[in-house]
Amino acid sequence: MAKFEPVLSKYFNEPEAWTLKHYRARGGYYGYATAKKALEMEPKAVTEEVKKSNLRGRGGAGFPAGVKWTFLPENGKPRYLAVNADESEPGTFKDREILAKDPHNLIESIICACWAIQSNHAYVFIRGEFTREAKRLQAAIDECYAEGILGENVLGLGKFKLDVTVITGAGAYICGEETGLLSAAEGRRAYPKIKPPFPAVEGYFRYPTIINNVETIQNVMHIIARGADWFKSIGPESGPGPKLFCVSGHVKKPGLYEVALGTTLREIIDMAGGPIGNIKGIIPGGSSMPIMTPDQLDTPADFDSIRAAGSFLGSAGMIVFNDQTCIVNALLNLSRFYHHESCGQCTPCREGLGWLEKLCHRIEFGHGKDGDVDLMNEVSVMIKGRTICFLADSLIMPVQSYIAKFRDEFEYHIKHRKCQTATEAGKFKALEEMAVTA
Repeated sequence: MAKFEPVLSKYFNEPEAWTLKHYRARGGYYGYATAKKALEMEPKAVTEEVKKSNLRGRGGAGFPAGVKWTFLPENGKPRYLAVNADESEPGTFKDREILAKDPHNLIESIICACWAIQSNHAYVFIRGEFTREAKRLQAAIDECYAEGILGENVLGLGKFKLDVTVITGAGAYICGEETGLLSAAEGRRAYPKIKPPFPAVEGYFRYPTIINNVETIQNVMHIIARGADWFKSIGPESGPGPKLFCVSGHVKKPGLYEVALGTTLREIIDMAGGPIGNIKGIIPGGSSMPIMTPDQLDTPADFDSIRAAGSFLGSAGMIVFNDQTCIVNALLNLSRFYHHESCGQCTPCREGLGWLEKLCHRIEFGHGKDGDVDLMNEVSVMIKGRTICFLADSLIMPVQSYIAKFRDEFEYHIKHRKCQTATEAGKFKALEEMAVTA
């Protein structure tokens, strides 16, 4: 693997990197390669540079950020930027590190983005459990107001006014869905909304709103500083740039790793110290993504390659399963989570996910019946694509992929009323021994 110089996480491990003093010492805000450069450009030129870079969303969907910005209508209404920091996808922990360890980088990118879309107010919606992160970001925002970086006269350049407000949620997965986030930000129940209209046309309190993930926004400043051509030189042209991967599960050094998009799954796992035991499956982009198998380890970790392999890059929350993992138990874990996190607005999601959880539960605990596996597939087909938001499909994709690739384990559970891999005691003992060896 070629040596890669970190961009997004470069200062994560430096003492007090979250302070304005540290950020200014490295040229933040007032240096040439900063927001000052963006404000010296025309707003549309900033948008075009981001569009040219082909920066794709880092929150899950992978939609080009610059293209999204062009969807804002020219109707004279106030515009808003909503930064999605809800980060509720299991296996994902990148955005909270940005918020806690380099919040000024995010704020400077917010300034660039707001200038580009001509917004005077940005909202950062933070997951309720992220108390440290919310405090760090708020402290950084307060420093910026005190120094005249934010407020009536951004950076003292006489260009525009910008306020940044932190909103903390209550820890609901559904707030990661952009319209559910807006509902919560407006002070209402976090029910997703039917689209169209899309938030760019009618978003926050029905005003035009751009919603971008934290990591997506953090890239903006670096694109303006170094240019779209620099960004496109990193990784594949169809989806370039640096990327933060969250690696967890059965690896020796779980953690956050920054690599160029297009680095293979195998190389990323090797960076994390290699697997504990033999790999059985890999979830490449967070728990809701279809599972991949060991024969796909050399797949480049980028948007199009992972999709061609039958999964999605998602939020790059990579979870590794070794051969001691009970696939049925793993799916039961996920079905409990997504059933619990359903907002209940759509009947297929509210009732269907509970049905899938019950089916998975009885198979795992020795009460499975012949035909249960086919029934789970049938229920999945009835649910898929029939809800307002994507939460139901976030369970359907694992259900269908786990059954397709590990059907023999489900059938073994039903026939023998026990796990194919090992007894629960043996399973945990084996993992404990592997961890000690690692």
